[in-house]
Amino acid sequence: MAANFWQVCLSAAAMNAFMKALNRPRRHLLAVQFQGMSQMSASASRERRSQRLVAFAGRPLAFIFFNVMKHAPSHAIVLGAVLFAVSFSVFSQYALKHLVDVLSSHDVAHLWSAFALLAGIIAADNLTWRIGGWTATHAFVAVTGDIRRVLFAHLLGHSPAYFADRLPGALASRITATANAVYTVESLFAWNVLPPCFMVLLSIGLLASVNATMAAVLGTISVAMGALLIRLAAKGRPLHRAYARDAAIVDGELVDVIGNIAVVRAFGASLRERVRFDHNLGQEMRTRRLSLRYMEKLRLLHAVFTAVLTAGLMCWALLLWQHGRASTGGVVLVSTLGFNILHGTRDLAVALVEMVQHVARLAESLATLLVPHELSNAANAHWLRPQRGRVEFQNVCFAYPEGGPVLRNFNLVVEPGTRVGLVGRSGAGKSTVLALLQRLRDVESGQILIDGQDIRRITLASLHKAISVVPQDVMMFHRSVMENIRYGRPDATDEEVFAAARAANCLDFIQALPQGFDTIVGERGVKLSGGQRQRLAIARAFLCNAPVLLLDEATSALDSESEQYVQQALDRLMTGRTVIAVAHRLATLKNFDRIVVMEAGQIVQDGSPQELERVPGPYRQLLRRQALRLVETEEAEAA
Repeated sequence: MAANFWQVCLSAAAMNAFMKALNRPRRHLLAVQFQGMSQMSASASRERRSQRLVAFAGRPLAFIFFNVMKHAPSHAIVLGAVLFAVSFSVFSQYALKHLVDVLSSHDVAHLWSAFALLAGIIAADNLTWRIGGWTATHAFVAVTGDIRRVLFAHLLGHSPAYFADRLPGALASRITATANAVYTVESLFAWNVLPPCFMVLLSIGLLASVNATMAAVLGTISVAMGALLIRLAAKGRPLHRAYARDAAIVDGELVDVIGNIAVVRAFGASLRERVRFDHNLGQEMRTRRLSLRYMEKLRLLHAVFTAVLTAGLMCWALLLWQHGRASTGGVVLVSTLGFNILHGTRDLAVALVEMVQHVARLAESLATLLVPHELSNAANAHWLRPQRGRVEFQNVCFAYPEGGPVLRNFNLVVEPGTRVGLVGRSGAGKSTVLALLQRLRDVESGQILIDGQDIRRITLASLHKAISVVPQDVMMFHRSVMENIRYGRPDATDEEVFAAARAANCLDFIQALPQGFDTIVGERGVKLSGGQRQRLAIARAFLCNAPVLLLDEATSALDSESEQYVQQALDRLMTGRTVIAVAHRLATLKNFDRIVVMEAGQIVQDGSPQELERVPGPYRQLLRRQALRLVETEEAEAA
């Protein structure tokens, strides 16, 4: 971007206008409210889609059919092409019999017409296969795209607790594995299950024109063989599911280690991670071998049956010819149709066994992904009616699963435009207060209100628009600086992004980057320092322009220079907003209106910093401990 362009945008006048706009969060949210009304129907529609998806968790075949029907016309073309192609293939055997009979009888008058019939059927056979294949390149790929799209959307609706219990890499691999499994099942059905199945039926019908008894015997044997193999294949599902589970674990471990490669290097754990990976990979290879060997056993069983029946069929055809009950062409027809039937049942059995394997993998993935959302909009949820950002906790009780109570009858009122700091020992419940206010988890009892509205009765989208968050561990996407700042408000103009960056003290380091605002920050913002990531998070919060601001250790682990830049940006950001901040460094809260001291999930002190300094209690003890640590640090540095 041209330097003179953003310099003009960042003039003092533009900056002042931007800051005035930022200090009117109520006006901004009133405009957002009108936009939100149109988004409520879309949100409700997404909730209904997610509920429908959950119903497919234990029904993989129904899940496939549901997605296939979204592209019914193209799949109908594939189906029709396959049926026509198989019909032409089977009737080409009859055309071959007709040509052989013409040759045997030296009927020169009908020789070339018999040849033309055979050649025409063979050409039609090949052409219809290609029509089906060409159409399938669109239809089958479209289904995989739809599946990944809806599974990703459903995954985004899960609560943090869902992701805390699962490896991100395993979840990502399951989405891809689900789409690939559906594609494989579709391909197997279209090219390996449907053709031999239809071919067997047509071949038996055509064989009846030569010898009805032979057709009946082959038909009975084919049905019995197919039923036996399908039953045996179903018994292998636990093996296939075990392989799918172990494969997902290996994928998840890979992503987890690669994402934490800096920690692996720092602790010299490369060898340890290789040993761990070898163990998981060995388990995956063992279950995969068991799955594949079970399939091979079924194929071997069918191969023995096919060899015996083929020899028997040929002997039967030759005996018919020997006794004058079948022509030479009839023997050829019986042989080819018999081979079609026997080989068709073999191909059908092999394809069905493989389909069972992929359906088992699909079922395992769906059982993991299509879990009901723990947090969702209430049936009668409405869009938040923003006012000034008053926050109230009323008799809130909360405990994490498999843990003791964190908050007990917690009561707190934060008036609009005031700054409240939450302090206390680790485990006192400070971060839990912020998480509950964002509705990352639901309270067990009591209620949380924003401007008098219960957050469980408003839509999650409108709640998140009313709250800006600057966390301790800032998350960045592997995208440009511009995209990461604009993530707070996707419809923001370039000028607004530039102004937000200036307000957050970001311009100095952004200008020094190789491509300025277009620089890719790397995975999780690895190319930036902690202070730079923190200031980008503040710029993102500026763009959100929400009336409620949450700060979670926003200045911790920063050097003094970075902390100064961040603190200046935060002072601008906090102006005119309701602020709730969690901080261990009490010096960062000295200009706050109130300090709330928490112990064991309850408030033990509440007042201004000046008031709490004057009275004995936990706050003054915390001040003394920090002052003592500061003195010890300075003495150690001096020594």
